[in-house]
Amino acid sequence: MKTKYIDLIEQTFDFPQEEFQLNKKHQLEFHGIDLMELVKTYGGPFKFTYLPKVSENIQKAKKWFGTAIKEHQYKGNYNYCYCTKSSHFKFILDRALENDIHLETSSAFDINIVERLIEQGKITSKNKIICNGFKRAQYIENISRLINNGFKNCVPIIDNYEEVNLLTEAIDGSFDIGIRIASEEEPKFEFYTSRLGIGYKNIVPYYKKHLKKNKKARLTMLHFFINTGIQDQSYYWNELIKCMRVYVNLKKICPSLNSLNIGGGFPIKNSLGFEYDYAYMAHEIIGQIQMACKESKVDVPDIYTEFGSFTVGEAGGAVFEVLYQKQQNDREKWNLINSSFITTMPDTWAINKRFIMLAVNRWNEEYERVLLGGLTCDSDDYYNSEQHLNAIHLPYFDEKKPLYIGFFNTGAYQESIGGFGGLQHCLIPQPKHLLIDRDQDGKLTHSLFAEQQTADSFLTLLGY
Repeated sequence: MKTKYIDLIEQTFDFPQEEFQLNKKHQLEFHGIDLMELVKTYGGPFKFTYLPKVSENIQKAKKWFGTAIKEHQYKGNYNYCYCTKSSHFKFILDRALENDIHLETSSAFDINIVERLIEQGKITSKNKIICNGFKRAQYIENISRLINNGFKNCVPIIDNYEEVNLLTEAIDGSFDIGIRIASEEEPKFEFYTSRLGIGYKNIVPYYKKHLKKNKKARLTMLHFFINTGIQDQSYYWNELIKCMRVYVNLKKICPSLNSLNIGGGFPIKNSLGFEYDYAYMAHEIIGQIQMACKESKVDVPDIYTEFGSFTVGEAGGAVFEVLYQKQQNDREKWNLINSSFITTMPDTWAINKRFIMLAVNRWNEEYERVLLGGLTCDSDDYYNSEQHLNAIHLPYFDEKKPLYIGFFNTGAYQESIGGFGGLQHCLIPQPKHLLIDRDQDGKLTHSLFAEQQTADSFLTLLGY
């Protein structure tokens, strides 16, 4: 009878996979990283970032879109932007910028990061800075300062009618802008139209009435993004077609318009059974855009994407130890981890997001069905299912045999939402954070980026 944990995984999925393998000790490796060795070196719990994955995903997207452009003989260029709100850490920005990309910002302090990176030579005049989001006074001031200091490759994307006038007053000389389309959301949403941007029907009249007469603001980009991301379904393709109608109508009266930003939305792997044809989607997107332009007899635009989660999500992970098991009734066994889901992976608590979860060790032992609980005294601090199964299975708990579990592809948003270095729910400390890289010879290296939070750090924040 096949009752071991390895049997369960191999019967359910195609395993091993590109990033997941077992070593000779029946322990999990992630991209060749011996996770149990990290446990021995640093102890647990810990989070980690595998930096080579950032470059790998950027280059994959460039290849997919580059191939699509070549196959369609598309006359425009493809430009990869990194959406900084996914992870603002310097080690992420430094690695991403090594891949000849552009940046997309969301708020005022993003511009301070850009300025610091310019000072350090990480960003040059070749990099475009696309400024999204609702622009309050500080954001307007920072964008204007960046452009007035000579960085002309900064393109604020207009989110509401007032912003153009504010920027025109604050910026010396001419500058480029874009307009964000307020897309219509999927029918299951509680609202019909995104709060971001300007409505489909209002963009062309707005340009005619206000922007065409503006001698300083030059419209170069139309921005399109839908909340559910890039999916092969009628809803996405219908919204893209509607976007292209706006683009071609605007292009006919606005010669300076030359770029279409389709935002982010490439999904990341959230299950060992994950399937998504990225190359096909890139091919279809380029084809749809080209067809719309050809039918309307206008030049095709340069294409921009703003991938955030796709850039950093699959680079991150977390490893916890199962501290204790509680059997609360005849059916439910609770495995308690040495951290908190609410503080370390807030997406699991806030929006019921699921990540890949696997045992790190003891794969050659029998398994049981369990629920996972965090250390906070909060009933919502739990994880009870996987993306592919309405259950969690792990090797049997044994007090004499430590059991470690890993959550993978957690690299986007968790630190920002959880409040890295700040107060944590029930004062459960933020785990230590490791950076994992490869040297010029391909050998794995690792270092400690941040220690686990201490009592003193909490007390200082709390005013004690």
